[in-house]
Amino acid sequence: MSGNPNKLSRFWQELKRRRVIHVITVYASAAFVLIELVNNLTEPLNLPAGLATIVVIVLAVGFPPAVILSWLYDLTGRGIEKTKPQQELKEGEKTVVPNAWRIATIISFVLIIGLVTINIVMGTRGLRPGDIESLVILPFDNFTGDDRLDYVAAGMHSSLIGDMCKVAGLRVLGQTTSNAYKKTDMTATDIAKKDNVDALVEPTLTCYGDMVCLQVRVITPYPEEKVLWVGDFMEDKSQILNLYKRIISDVAHELKVNLTLQEETMLAELMSVDTAAYDAYLKGIYYNDMLSPESWSIAIESFKKAIEIEPDWAAPYAGLAEIGTYMNQIGIGSESERIRMIYENLTKALELDPNSAEAHHTNAVTAAWIEFDWKKAEKEFLKAIELNPSQARSHSFYAHVLTILRRTDEAFYHGKLSQELDPENPFTLGLYVVVLLNAGQCQEALFYIEKALSIDPGHPFLGGNLSNVYECMGDYEKTFEEWKKINYDRWETLTDVELLEEVFHEHGWFAFIQELTRIYEEAMANDIQVSPRYLFQKYFILGKYDKAMDYLEIIYKNNPHNPELPYYSAKSTYDKMKGNPRYIELLKKMNLPIN
Repeated sequence: MSGNPNKLSRFWQELKRRRVIHVITVYASAAFVLIELVNNLTEPLNLPAGLATIVVIVLAVGFPPAVILSWLYDLTGRGIEKTKPQQELKEGEKTVVPNAWRIATIISFVLIIGLVTINIVMGTRGLRPGDIESLVILPFDNFTGDDRLDYVAAGMHSSLIGDMCKVAGLRVLGQTTSNAYKKTDMTATDIAKKDNVDALVEPTLTCYGDMVCLQVRVITPYPEEKVLWVGDFMEDKSQILNLYKRIISDVAHELKVNLTLQEETMLAELMSVDTAAYDAYLKGIYYNDMLSPESWSIAIESFKKAIEIEPDWAAPYAGLAEIGTYMNQIGIGSESERIRMIYENLTKALELDPNSAEAHHTNAVTAAWIEFDWKKAEKEFLKAIELNPSQARSHSFYAHVLTILRRTDEAFYHGKLSQELDPENPFTLGLYVVVLLNAGQCQEALFYIEKALSIDPGHPFLGGNLSNVYECMGDYEKTFEEWKKINYDRWETLTDVELLEEVFHEHGWFAFIQELTRIYEEAMANDIQVSPRYLFQKYFILGKYDKAMDYLEIIYKNNPHNPELPYYSAKSTYDKMKGNPRYIELLKKMNLPIN
């Protein structure tokens, strides 16, 4: 051990004699300057976004050869010479370091110290491409002084999110998540941490008449909360669609987001709209987003009014078609009227705007849950996602199509992405729970259903799914209690609920299922209406798959395009029933895979 210090000292002296230290210092400073230069010139000269990475890789690869060559060779006044080993030097002979090397080394050392200091002290340097990759657009503040314009602010918020979502270089959180922060006391840092975003966009509506006035602030919480940019906009209301594009273009520019050629073309396209039509459209958006039969009636009238005034505008047609799909899913109105409403408006929307992400999404939903055309559905969902990469709804519904097709890993990917894009949306979370349940991921499903219920305990989509989660986990006590809450009124008309409770608590889950099945069968025999879905479910739990098929075939016979039918193809059902020929035949009728 005592010789080690001397060896290290001799090695250090040899590094200096061979001028390796000088080369390392000069190389490092030159590399530092080159990297900074490329970073600073990338945007002004429109250089490729990955150029800085390429430069770093090249410099890193070049470093070892530079060190090796500096050990072997020396640059002298006589040119490049091979460096003599220490033992070949004559007594008293010293290697003279040229002044140029000394000066270059000192300058390089000072330059490195200076650049490091600047980068530390100037931690608030300007943004670079890739610094901001995700954001949330907060609800519009209505500073017009007119509370009657709240629906306008809400509709503009929805429109701006919808358009900003089309920028592929940004992950933009959905409207439901954004609305969770309306009138919140949370800081920008708290919001960013909660939903894992890099920036917040804070829009304010200050006037809305013949002119529209907006202020848009972009805030970043890292490394400290600060306003990155403020934009003030005033535009004639007829040009409001172009105003959204200006805002998106300016925000993308300020955040150093690289736009694709297709995105730049889209933002450059100009379109004016009648102001009364736009007001009616905003009202339609506002009421459509409430997702209730009562609100849809108002939304339908609003979209129709917008069409009457501006018949060549695609957006209100797409809105009507979307409402039609919602009404079809839950069976509101006559089937023929729902189908007509969907197809007439969908065809017109795509005719007027072939690049409408909303219309392609609705076309995908129609192909999947009305036509059972799975190839078309997938093609249209992928087109909608291409046009609007941050639209959580398209990812959610596409995940369901993939679940139906039993492409589980792909379904996980899009389902997970949907809840990352709209993490505070209980409906989005509930849709992902369905994906997880059909793949048997019970524990993860519990996490997401509990999160969804913590946001909206009364959401109608979640109650049934909570009982499904408990059943998946084998927690029959909790499953029974959830079933009782959901079905109490129905059970009470058919039997003594206390007797059902007694059967469950004394004889267990399967005895309870057998008793409930007997009660439902008896009710049907007495012409009391019972959904065949309930009896399919009970016989499926009991493992009586032939009997379950009796009721699945009734469901199909009653409505061959029942939107619930394709879900019986999912892995959780298929794995247990794939040996049943009648089941396979039904899958074929729905154009679903049988293997």
